[in-house]
Amino acid sequence: MSTAPPDAEELQRRVAAFLAAHDPAETERLDFLRARFDAGLAWVHYPEGLGGLGAPVALQHGVDVAFHRAGAPDNHPEAIGIGLGMAAPTILAFGTEEQKRRFLRPLWTGEEVWCQLFSEPGAGSDLAALGTRAVRDGDSWTVTGQKVWTSMAHEARWAILVTRTDPDVPKHRGMTYFVCDMHAPGVEVRPLRQITGEAEFNEVFLTDVAIPDEHRLGEVGEGWRVATTTLMNERVAIGGRAAPREGGMIGVVTGLWRDRPELRTPGGHEELLKLWVQAEAARLTGERLRQQLAVGSPGPEGSAAKLAFARLNQQISGLELELLGSEGLRYDDWTMRRPTEVDFTRRSPGYRYLRAKGNSIEGGTSEILRNIIAERVLGLPGEIRVDKDVPWKDLPK
Repeated sequence: MSTAPPDAEELQRRVAAFLAAHDPAETERLDFLRARFDAGLAWVHYPEGLGGLGAPVALQHGVDVAFHRAGAPDNHPEAIGIGLGMAAPTILAFGTEEQKRRFLRPLWTGEEVWCQLFSEPGAGSDLAALGTRAVRDGDSWTVTGQKVWTSMAHEARWAILVTRTDPDVPKHRGMTYFVCDMHAPGVEVRPLRQITGEAEFNEVFLTDVAIPDEHRLGEVGEGWRVATTTLMNERVAIGGRAAPREGGMIGVVTGLWRDRPELRTPGGHEELLKLWVQAEAARLTGERLRQQLAVGSPGPEGSAAKLAFARLNQQISGLELELLGSEGLRYDDWTMRRPTEVDFTRRSPGYRYLRAKGNSIEGGTSEILRNIIAERVLGLPGEIRVDKDVPWKDLPK
């Protein structure tokens, strides 16, 4: 006999009981996080036994607030966002029961960091053109190829990986999705220096890397469908994050306007008001999107949220530099850093301006997102695609 999922009041009672049994001041951080997962208070909308209780996802915020007010440790979501926002929902949707129980708990607690091996030098915006080969050898696969723009590869224990397993069929039908051990022989990670001077991204070389078939997600040849789930969740994770009013970049610039009256100009005031309204509209739209996700899977709406996020970040950081003038041209650190998170609010204006340039590329380029919105949201005619039925091996490389 099934029981109804807990409501908001029941969740708050469970949080109170958990905190009474696990005092945050007395419990070691990792032990606390593991126990919270086991109690179903990690992802409350996930199934029981996998960090959740089958509750509506909209109730997650109230649980997180209750833990925060009690001084409980969090899992540093800013550093494990790829695992939380992309790997976890994909594993939940396509993983076997064994895979879910093996990977989800250490992913949520932050014990195992994840990265995403999707883009390649010849397959960025057109991911389905990827050429990293996976060849079956009994109960395992041998993988060879190159991936690029891989955030957190230098810290990751695991990766979500899309490969080409059948070059004789059209590109979307010959792909297979795996979980890859980043510590396996044949995996090489090289840093990529960015315009900021940092090496947040990496290129990854895979040379005869052995992956057991038990680490395959989805059926052989089903990689595009699995990858689409990852990409839709990625765009929501980037562009649809929960934020308070004046959160993020717009809060930084409005704070500058209030605290530094000598920087104010009539033109700057008009531009700031316009961007504030747009940022608030994007925030409320993101809140509406998260409510829609409570009753379904992410769709093309996440592409619009991510597109707005990139445009606003670039315009707001540009306005900040205009207000600061020559002061804004100073940069705080040109050393070769390997950051584990992107922090727009606690860094210098110069960093924010430079780093925001990447927002229109990462997580799906703005050009591709506009195509998705045009075709799947607005219902406009699709682009003419002459390669849909051509075997991958016959495509120009």
